[in-house]
Amino acid sequence: MRGADCLLPSFAAFIEAVIAESVRAVANSIPVRQQDATVDSLSNDLDDVKSTRRGDPDAYRRLIQRHQDRVARMLWRFSRDRRVHEELVQDVFVEAYLSLGGYNGKAPLDHWLARIATRVGYRYWKEKTRRKTAESFDIQEWDEAVGDGQATETLEPDHAAALLHRLLEQMAPRDRLVLTLRYLEQCDVVETARRTGWTKTMVKVQTLRARNRLRKLVEQRGTELVQ
Repeated sequence: MRGADCLLPSFAAFIEAVIAESVRAVANSIPVRQQDATVDSLSNDLDDVKSTRRGDPDAYRRLIQRHQDRVARMLWRFSRDRRVHEELVQDVFVEAYLSLGGYNGKAPLDHWLARIATRVGYRYWKEKTRRKTAESFDIQEWDEAVGDGQATETLEPDHAAALLHRLLEQMAPRDRLVLTLRYLEQCDVVETARRTGWTKTMVKVQTLRARNRLRKLVEQRGTELVQ
């Protein structure tokens, strides 16, 4: 077993790469068909929202089909368990349906759904934390996976994503949320504030605190190996 001074550089390099902008190694393993919002799609959303409110089930089915890929991609950040992931996606659309009367149409529907998805995923993390079911993370496993090379270049994206997911599970839900939105979803401060309901100042403060806690967590895991 190598000492923490040998283990930390390769792992810390990955953490810094994520924090500094490199999200290549944690690319999403779910193929997603990206769909840009157009005037027609926004108009179709509004029409289907109105029809759904009038009791047309086909209209809501169309809304789900139009937005389920993006919602599924977002929720994959919150759980990599296929069964749980499917349940979370369903929860988003159930909650959206029940809250549709509060949608005023001033913002695109996908923005509104993103806020609901963030809330559903965050709630799941908090419940999981209370149950204390987070999977343990072994920094040695990361070190063995990347060897002596650069973490963002030698590790397969899916494996990197799985290891990072397990590492972030060791953090408080609030810290995990802001790191996920800022560095994995690549949301800026404004978008993060919109999804979470926090102020922009709170987003900046929480991001700084979460980054510091992440570094301490990495250092602690490395130190434990040589004790």
